[in-house]
Amino acid sequence: MIPESFIQELLARIDIVDVIERYLPLKKAGANYVACCPFHSEKSPSFSVSPSKQFYHCFGCGAHGSAIGFLMEYSGLGFVEAVEDLAGQIGLQVPQQRPDERRQKAAEAAPLTEFMARAAKYYREQLKASPKAIDYLKGRGLSGGIAARFGLGYAPDGWQGLAAAFPDYQNKALADCGLVIEGEGGKRYDRFRDRIMFPILDQRGNVIGFGGRVIGQGEPKYLNSPETPLFEKGRELYGLLQARSAIRDEDCVIVVEGYMDVVALAQHGIGNAVATLGTATTPTHVHKLLRQADRVIFCFDGDNAGRKAAARALDASLEHVVDNKTVAFLFLPPEDDPDSYVRAHGADAFRKLGRQAMPLTDFLMQELRAGKDLATAEGRSQLVHAAKPLLGRLQAPLLRLQLVKLLAQASGFSQAEIESLCGLPAVVRKAVPARSPRG
Repeated sequence: MIPESFIQELLARIDIVDVIERYLPLKKAGANYVACCPFHSEKSPSFSVSPSKQFYHCFGCGAHGSAIGFLMEYSGLGFVEAVEDLAGQIGLQVPQQRPDERRQKAAEAAPLTEFMARAAKYYREQLKASPKAIDYLKGRGLSGGIAARFGLGYAPDGWQGLAAAFPDYQNKALADCGLVIEGEGGKRYDRFRDRIMFPILDQRGNVIGFGGRVIGQGEPKYLNSPETPLFEKGRELYGLLQARSAIRDEDCVIVVEGYMDVVALAQHGIGNAVATLGTATTPTHVHKLLRQADRVIFCFDGDNAGRKAAARALDASLEHVVDNKTVAFLFLPPEDDPDSYVRAHGADAFRKLGRQAMPLTDFLMQELRAGKDLATAEGRSQLVHAAKPLLGRLQAPLLRLQLVKLLAQASGFSQAEIESLCGLPAVVRKAVPARSPRG
């Protein structure tokens, strides 16, 4: 742990303007400095840096923080890395309880990163040499160009195929990064076998994990890397690095469930899609998504599993959605996923569905109404009771006010009663002045 006193000393001794000017051209504007925000697409500068407050704030996307926060957000550094970077700029030594621990962790991660890159190269080479895998991708409508863009590969159907790329197949790092599994008696075998391989990249372009899609009807259909020192599923989004340019152009990011959905949409010219790596959407995902664009569309299959996944995404969004951004939900027909839909109906039809996506407020009200008989007093009471914890978590004041009004209409309670029952701060209402008596 880094002592809090050192953090405060560091922030007092550095100049946030100097820090940010290393990355952005700042222009003086009165007492502050401005630039176009690096965290979302814009034409007019709304990113402001205050020398007096040592703070930055974007009036467009809401990004804000100290010099440490800027480095973490802009460069993808961890907290300790950002502190070390800033301290190094002014010649300070970062005090830590165990100063060698960080260096040891970095030293341990280095071979994992190198092994993952080597494995990705091996899988790409195996794809080129496998007519079966190539035919599978062609059958899914994917071109060689798209396969190369996403670095797709193939893990051959053998127990120790990776031994061809790693002569030291017993190296501990292979197990640490999840490429091999230790079986009974210490016998090792490849985690991924006879699968199309989707490398997962961090924001620096390093391979940190893989998703493997079985060829044919085997189970599980998708197999993911385990969590490792490099890879944490709840934080990463598949395809984000490849999608960033399109996300900036569209000012919109589409969130789908599967690797193949992302790649298929890109094949049809819809390049602003990412996937949640086969796990439920997390608040960290939502926070990251809302930093990328002003509009986030969660796209799910129309079946029961898709509805449940959407409900989890809704729950994860409540504490991060802001009034100047839009979160919406797109439900495909029950028989389709994004991959099958775009192949059957084309990109224009998919984009049209995207424009018709259900706003967060509508989906939330739909979920709250489900299973309640609003023709009865009990049903209307249940509606407000179910809404109470959700309204308390919603941080966007204007959006919360709109939901309160919708709840008032649906339940028969007044807006003031809803606010009181749910423990919300009442909206200030100006009293209508009394008329002056005539005469």
